[in-house]
Amino acid sequence: MAVFLWAALLVYGLSSLWWVVEVTLLSRGWKQDTEEVWGLDDIQVRVLTIDAEPVVQQTVNALPDDITDVRVIAEADISINGAQVHVVPDDFDCNATNKGRAVEWARRNVDADKEYLLYLDEDTLVTELTGLPDADFIQFTEKPIYTGSRLTYLCEVFRTGYQFEQLGFHRLSYPLYAWGGGFAIRREIEQEVGWDVATITEDTNLIWRAARDRNLTYQLVNARFRNQAPPSLKAMIKQRRRWMSGTIGDDHLLPPLYRPLYFTRVIAWAFSPFVPLLAIASYLLPGTAPGIGLYSLLSTALLGILFVYMFFGVVGYRKHPILWPVFLILTPLAVVLHSVGALWGVVSPVEEFEVTEKVTADVIEQANHLDEGALAEHDGTGRLLRESDDEFEIGIFSDDD
Repeated sequence: MAVFLWAALLVYGLSSLWWVVEVTLLSRGWKQDTEEVWGLDDIQVRVLTIDAEPVVQQTVNALPDDITDVRVIAEADISINGAQVHVVPDDFDCNATNKGRAVEWARRNVDADKEYLLYLDEDTLVTELTGLPDADFIQFTEKPIYTGSRLTYLCEVFRTGYQFEQLGFHRLSYPLYAWGGGFAIRREIEQEVGWDVATITEDTNLIWRAARDRNLTYQLVNARFRNQAPPSLKAMIKQRRRWMSGTIGDDHLLPPLYRPLYFTRVIAWAFSPFVPLLAIASYLLPGTAPGIGLYSLLSTALLGILFVYMFFGVVGYRKHPILWPVFLILTPLAVVLHSVGALWGVVSPVEEFEVTEKVTADVIEQANHLDEGALAEHDGTGRLLRESDDEFEIGIFSDDD
């Protein structure tokens, strides 16, 4: 029992300690290289979808006017104003599947003469996009918007807090993951690396292969692109399962030095609901193992780090301080729900890509008490709902302010 308890604590502890190192130490200097060098006329936007025409139209509408080269890579023939639609032929065959197959076809067949390709998901609303820093791979941060499910929104606030570790990724040879809903990559690198591999997390797979094959420069831009929180708990659980499954399937791309670190992160995510049990066990079994007093202290601190993730999340969402206690109290619920899909992915990995359900602009406006047409007025160069960082959001489970 003592060996098991200490082993479990070690796995969780290493993951949590690494997060603290990323946020407090590795994050230093991340803003130094975020000065914009490339303009909007150096970007070709590619929006990926199956056939979600109204959702994609809102994404295209939200792009800055100075971006004139907009392409939609679709699986079906749809009509989008302000963009050129490219339909992936049914008979196109390659090693990649689903979304990876679509972007691999586009790599081979869609013309591009810009320095950068900016990839967006069908529901990504860009914010504060006025240019790009000079880096091979530019990751934009995300801030999922409320779509009607309070539980999934709560989990996204928690996940956003954990993702503050991205501030330290520029110091790593291998950024630990990528968000495919908003990233820019040099066109020549995308052409060289390609997407023609079997994976269901093609974004992370791409950046790992690019980092493996070249001295990749990475930069994070904290623009908080707005994507949709899953509209239901079922959709979120399936999404997390796919993310975990893809991570496990692609970890062979990491060098040996990174694999133990990544293993602890996988375990910590999937089994984080059991962290309170470690602390409880230490208090229920006093004197039964060497160092049980120290164990109680460490396990309690490890439990506390879960609340730190949530705290960073509410700060990232700019929730008013009066709302912070509400989210902190709900942290245990968020931890459990956020981990269910990941645990499912560990126990029973999925091999097929399933697109997370999206909602239309009118649903988002109604859920967040916005005026009709508020999203259509967004031009992508500013924030979506707030004028500045000095303003707070006062909606608990919504983005109304």
